Amino acid sequence: MAARSGSGVGVGVGGGATLRGATVALVSFAAALCCLWTEVLHRAFTFHSHRPAASMERNLQLVRNIVPPLVADKHKGQDGKIGVVGGSREYTGAPYFAAITSLKVGADLSHVFCTVDAAPAIKSYSPNIIVHPVLDGQTAAEEVRKWFPALHSMVIGPGLGREEKVLQNTKEIIRQSRAQGMPLVIDADGLWVVVQDLSLIQGYTRAILTPNVVEFGRLYQAVLKSPVDAKDYQGTLLQLSQALGNVTIVQKGKIDLISDGTTVLECSLEGSGRRCGGQGDLLSGSLGVLAHWAFSAGTDKTNGLNPTLIASFGACALTRQCNYQAFQKHRRSMSTSDMIEEIATAFHKLFES
Repeated sequence: MAARSGSGVGVGVGGGATLRGATVALVSFAAALCCLWTEVLHRAFTFHSHRPAASMERNLQLVRNIVPPLVADKHKGQDGKIGVVGGSREYTGAPYFAAITSLKVGADLSHVFCTVDAAPAIKSYSPNIIVHPVLDGQTAAEEVRKWFPALHSMVIGPGLGREEKVLQNTKEIIRQSRAQGMPLVIDADGLWVVVQDLSLIQGYTRAILTPNVVEFGRLYQAVLKSPVDAKDYQGTLLQLSQALGNVTIVQKGKIDLISDGTTVLECSLEGSGRRCGGQGDLLSGSLGVLAHWAFSAGTDKTNGLNPTLIASFGACALTRQCNYQAFQKHRRSMSTSDMIEEIATAFHKLFES
């Protein structure tokens, strides 16, 4: 019995050592598998790590770098000729806001391509804007294309509306603008056009999308087939930009987030709690000009950063500064027209002082 007992103890010890070895091996395998799965998830849902955002002041300095100097030997049009595609019977203010903003920021010429019904109203708002009532015509895309040699960038969407013929014409204008290599700023119902056909901007890194929270959610759902994670705005912004082929997105909100799929910039300049309609048109109009300036400036002025990021940050900062200044004067009665009146002093404060 003693021998059998000893034999039994010997077997137990050997079995325990074997079991412990197997356990260690299993734990090691599980750890390796976990690391591999984590890497797979990282590649699937993060795509690329992003560089940390630079400070507000450094970003503002980059915008200052791209602002062209006002010198006597320039000719008309050199500092920007901007096209705005939008304006319908119901919405005539939005394209006007975008176009007049582009002029007040520093563009030399601003064109609006709108529907026939919208043209008289837009013309009456200002004689400074060139208005083309072509957007609902059979040859709209061809009529707009004729002006491409006289344009530096296009702003698509302010006051566009949802009339089917206009939307189809806008799709073709986007395709042809892209073929010309022009910077594209797409906002409002222009984003609705993109959601219906993502190939319009897929992989076009000179496009800048400017969605609000609702438009961002709609775009995210269309591209990634899932709802936005409200706990990770930066992560979802990176995912969406990368899935679109590194198209730059300005996610407007309490803090504006800007990403080209690699870098995320934040614009948290103080504005106000007043959210009157039309502020997005001010942003898109200024962005049309700044995008032209940023692409024209050269890499020595942009410090290697994507020109779309610099332009987007500048437009966000300017819009917020105009909002802040107008609110100090008008409080709850502030409108976007009041903000436009602040562009000159806001621009000087941010980018010229």
